[in-house]
Amino acid sequence: MSRAPKYWAVVPAAGIGRRMGGSHPKQYQSMCGKSILEHTLDKLLSVCAIEKVVVALSPGDAYWPALACRHHPKIVSVAGGDERADSVLNALQYLLAEAAEDDWVLVHDAARPCVRVHDIETLIQRAGAAGAILATPLSDTVKQVSDQAITATLDRSQLWAAQTPQMFPLRALHDALQSALDKQLQVTDEASAMELAGWRPAVVPAGRDNIKVTHPQDLVLAELILTQQLEG
Repeated sequence: MSRAPKYWAVVPAAGIGRRMGGSHPKQYQSMCGKSILEHTLDKLLSVCAIEKVVVALSPGDAYWPALACRHHPKIVSVAGGDERADSVLNALQYLLAEAAEDDWVLVHDAARPCVRVHDIETLIQRAGAAGAILATPLSDTVKQVSDQAITATLDRSQLWAAQTPQMFPLRALHDALQSALDKQLQVTDEASAMELAGWRPAVVPAGRDNIKVTHPQDLVLAELILTQQLEG
């Protein structure tokens, strides 16, 4: 009998959030009584299928030791890197010693605390052999701009906004990221690395409330969304 693949999560959390400002890295800023990172980890830990969550942290992170969740039996931390891809790659290298190469990895932004558990479960259920990401179709008209002048209006019917988690086989994702870094190719998410390696990941529609906290005003909106989720 063949072995059923397992599911693991990776959270790159080594960034300092320059665009967010503030005295703390954005993942440690408070909302609804906890840090953004704690809310994000709560969502992932609520998915029963996930074996373990690997959090990639900045070396010398002074905030992580104060979080009670660091003692959770399903959470482990590793050293992150200078860029997101470096942090994810470090976490994947840890998992290659713990998991099977054909196990699945869900990479999720530390600053997406409003992701719905149901959407993560749907991603796991619907991902095909080439992997998948949560995403939403664009509703706004999209302009291509150069020097603050419009150069084209793009066909939004074929455009989706990528979210996380993004889910791929462990070894394939590791090799795709390593190859992109070795070739000094720019990858802004895991799907872009897989695309460069010749894969065609699927999109799984998700809620529009799975926002990423990037700017100060995003924190206000995320807190409102999370409050409604917690009350509901």
